[in-house]
Amino acid sequence: MGHFVSPSLLAANFCNLGKDVMMINESQADWLHLDIMDGLFVPNISFGIPVISSVRKITKKPLDVHLMITDPDRYLTTFRDNGADILTVHYEACNHLNRTVAEIHNLGMKAGVALNPHTPVALLKNILPFVDMVLIMTVNPGFGGQSFINESYDKISELREMIDKGGYDILIEADGGVDTKNSKKLVETGVNVLVAGNSVFKSTDPVKTIQMLKS
Repeated sequence: MGHFVSPSLLAANFCNLGKDVMMINESQADWLHLDIMDGLFVPNISFGIPVISSVRKITKKPLDVHLMITDPDRYLTTFRDNGADILTVHYEACNHLNRTVAEIHNLGMKAGVALNPHTPVALLKNILPFVDMVLIMTVNPGFGGQSFINESYDKISELREMIDKGGYDILIEADGGVDTKNSKKLVETGVNVLVAGNSVFKSTDPVKTIQMLKS
């Protein structure tokens, strides 16, 4: 099985969001990535439940929801009820990560855990048996359009080794500064899911860019 592409809605045209979602529907994208920011965990506010609920009604793609919020446990059921298929919480935001991951699964969603650039992957050792995906932030979270942090390759390689050594069935997702120039190396390093925002939605031909990211 090849890798997945999950375009990030944060970079879409919010004056014409429906059109951009329909474009993703007709593209080779596998998922649709939604970044939820609360202005506390990260220094930015993005969008919330009404947008997710509206997108769910028109998209054919699984919703890959990334919570960059404090105390995400308060909203797990709400995100499930509004269409999340994959729900990713931050290691740094959860007081009881095992409990949070278990509840995401109990609610019928796939569970992901995200790491900020400064957080070592070694800290995931005891949670890996319980998660479906690990999201590696390859920029500092909060804003789109940032430059890819090159040290992320070593981090991804270390995580891939941990997953393979443990025999786990876990996807690695890379989020931040992903484009057609670094996508090949990311996949070769061990990434299974490419999150691409500006490189897709700011492209002159988003459908072709998605095709290039897939190939």
